[in-house]
Amino acid sequence: MLKRFFGAGRKPAAALPKAPENSRIYAVGDIHGRLDLLRRLHGLISDDAARHPATRRVVVYLGDYVDRGEDSAGVIDLLLGDPLPGFESVYLLGNHEEMMLDFFEDISIARSWMTNGGADTLMSYRVSPPMIFADEAVVTQVQQDLAGRLPEPHRAFLEGLSLSHQEGDYFFAHAGIRPGVPLEKQEKRDLIWIRNPFLESEQAHGKVIVHGHTITDEPDFRRNRIGIDTGAYATGRLTCLLLEGSNREFLQT
Repeated sequence: MLKRFFGAGRKPAAALPKAPENSRIYAVGDIHGRLDLLRRLHGLISDDAARHPATRRVVVYLGDYVDRGEDSAGVIDLLLGDPLPGFESVYLLGNHEEMMLDFFEDISIARSWMTNGGADTLMSYRVSPPMIFADEAVVTQVQQDLAGRLPEPHRAFLEGLSLSHQEGDYFFAHAGIRPGVPLEKQEKRDLIWIRNPFLESEQAHGKVIVHGHTITDEPDFRRNRIGIDTGAYATGRLTCLLLEGSNREFLQT
């Protein structure tokens, strides 16, 4: 499904932010283990790209590939398999990938991760999740089981995720940015965790921030940011923002 966005009080096209010349940019919101939706969205992206030839095609994934949905392992497998040939691919780090990586180093995060969808990720790797109040020995065994069953390319994928990306007048990050801090000086925690200080800010950030992390019923278009986490794991709506020149549209499952 392709939709166009026409915001209230929209400025003339010449005043809108622009993507780089001769580029068509696709930004994909939070996937959360929904392999079925990702496959469907990739089909929509491929069809759209075929109808709109561009010198350069880029797909930016905004993070949160894992947790909550039933096939986190399958999502990473698909992304490692170059599902969109001819596209440049950018993979950003989400807070859920950080929790998963932290679990390998610190079992004290287990309860928080499990209650935020980590149990679903463990099951996708055929690891039985611990009970919420399991003792240290049980959780340590789960940690070891996951380390043994996580394919090395998956671990390398998680460890190689980027914190941010820029295209023309747009800056991409999983959660957002700290208002008032230059984009080049943003801290990791803000880029993957921030909510209210960013969401409530009306100030210009130097570029329009494209982000996920905070669920809205529909893509959230503001003057200074565009949010595209539409709660795919629960709603079935996985959203992709489309940027070309000063045009802004979106694809949605």
